[in-house]
Amino acid sequence: MGRKAPRILVVGQHFWPEGFRINDICDYFVENKVDVEVLCGLPNYPRGEFYPGYSFLGPFRQERNGIKIFRAPEIPRGDNSSFRIFLNYVSFPIGSLFHLPRLLFGKYDRIFLYQLSPVMMSITGIILSKIRRIESTMYVLDLWPENLFSVLNVQNKTFRRLAEMISHWHYRQPDKIVVLSEQMRSKMKGITGLSDDRITVIPQACESLYEKEIHDSRLAEHLGDGFKVVFTGNISPAQSFITIIDAATQLKSEGLTDITWVIVGDGMSRNEVELEVARRGLEGVFSFEGHHPVGDIPKYTTLADVLVGCLVRSELLEATIPAKVMSYIASGRPLALAMDGEVRNLVENEAQCGLVGPAGDSDALADNVRTMYRMTKKERQGLGARGRAYHFANLERSIVLGRLKDFVLGQDRTRV
Repeated sequence: MGRKAPRILVVGQHFWPEGFRINDICDYFVENKVDVEVLCGLPNYPRGEFYPGYSFLGPFRQERNGIKIFRAPEIPRGDNSSFRIFLNYVSFPIGSLFHLPRLLFGKYDRIFLYQLSPVMMSITGIILSKIRRIESTMYVLDLWPENLFSVLNVQNKTFRRLAEMISHWHYRQPDKIVVLSEQMRSKMKGITGLSDDRITVIPQACESLYEKEIHDSRLAEHLGDGFKVVFTGNISPAQSFITIIDAATQLKSEGLTDITWVIVGDGMSRNEVELEVARRGLEGVFSFEGHHPVGDIPKYTTLADVLVGCLVRSELLEATIPAKVMSYIASGRPLALAMDGEVRNLVENEAQCGLVGPAGDSDALADNVRTMYRMTKKERQGLGARGRAYHFANLERSIVLGRLKDFVLGQDRTRV
């Protein structure tokens, strides 16, 4: 008889059809003969309304690509106001607890906690791990409470302290932790006291589809000629869109009106961003494309002359390398970023595929976009090609997710 496939329970609020990287991680596990069961919420991110076919009545059980999916009730994000986000943040952890009686009788070899916001989304997996003594691994992508404070303006000292206590309690519960950078590893070690072999650094892997070039003649006609600066992803306060708007204002004032800022995505700040663009009379140099399925993104990156991204100034965000950056590098296009910390070393020194200025520095971003604009097409292609080569050598899906699988299952032999 062959060896029985290991079985992993994945706990996290977000899963397919929402476009998070956990979808691809679970697909990779299944491809490598791991049985996967997912406990997640009802899809409503980022628009704040349930996806077609979903409601407060479910469905609460599905299957996709051999993955068993169990959904907990949650309150959708609605208009993405602070109050609705708060309700969304607390509803899934509470709703997921109703699955605990069923999970207590499940046969799991490992529990994998995919921790975005809120940190409390892991609670059912943590409790199950303690009761059943099943080894758990938490993949920390949003470090709390810092990430919470970068999105919501929380000034009350008591609430801030309470949020810190709750967050750190959650981080102390798993047996092992995966983080995105050495800075995050150092911070997490101080919070948890875990030994070196129990905390590892593994970057986010982007799906293979980002490596593709997809030429879409209709999209090319829609976007028109000129120099295209493309942003893809979530439009939230953490993305510091004011930096992009200020840079666009500066370049337009210099007469560079053939630079078009193509924004592909949605999120809680979209309306605010569009209103500010209109207020400044920048409608002619911005194109808001809205939310698109992940499969459409290569159509936009293929047309991009440069890919752009920004973050707010934050000690937390200095320690992270956003998933967006990994996707950008894989696409083979040059990058112009306004981010601090480890991103600069990755993009400018290791991959050598773009220019990075300080977070929040619109002048630096404008300078970097201007520099890209004045390069020859061949020079820009050279930057993109270096990024793509670095991706295949160091960040390709099977390399990164293979390390993640080995660490979760207790087979890790290497550590960054």
